[in-house]
Amino acid sequence: MKAKSLQDLAAIRQQVNNAALAAAAAEKARIEAAQKAEAERHLFVRAVGAVKPIPAKARVLNLSKRPEPRPLQQDLDDQAALLESMSDEFDVSTLLDVDDQLSFRRPGIGTDITRKLRKGEWSLQGQLDLHGLRSDEAREALGQFVRDAKRMGWRCVRVVHGKGLGSPGKEPVLKSKVQRWLVQKNEVLAFVQAKPSDGGAGALVVLLGPSNV
Repeated sequence: MKAKSLQDLAAIRQQVNNAALAAAAAEKARIEAAQKAEAERHLFVRAVGAVKPIPAKARVLNLSKRPEPRPLQQDLDDQAALLESMSDEFDVSTLLDVDDQLSFRRPGIGTDITRKLRKGEWSLQGQLDLHGLRSDEAREALGQFVRDAKRMGWRCVRVVHGKGLGSPGKEPVLKSKVQRWLVQKNEVLAFVQAKPSDGGAGALVVLLGPSNV
């Protein structure tokens, strides 16, 4: 810019001085920011003193697999359910339909339901075989099976208790006990003796209530 007078020259000098001052202020701010950042980087060292890195050879790499999460509440519910009363002394004689096959239906369940069960009109969705189990083992297995079946939404299942041919006196020990236990399970709506092709006198076909009940 060419000065045309002393007044113009003075204005130019002022602009140059202002630019120099602004540049100096910016440089000062940059230096102060850098010093502050450096101070913050060394803050930990100044606070705790000199530190040394841990030698790599002293490190242990843990490669063990973490345990899978367990549904603790479900375990607690299952344990509580296992303690439900399924007594061997429960009298079911007045609850069974006295016919040649001794069927059971809960109050409110019509005879048409047990008739359909006998005819196999309900598709079997699961089975529990109690052969070879002691009484307490069979009771626990049956309780767990009913809960699992209900959880999966199964409506019709078969429980094989055997005909007792291998028991002392050829008496079907588990048969009457399974009937007692099933009657005590609220999930069970009805049961009948299985058809000969499905196990006959050695098995029961059981109807469970809907999973939302």
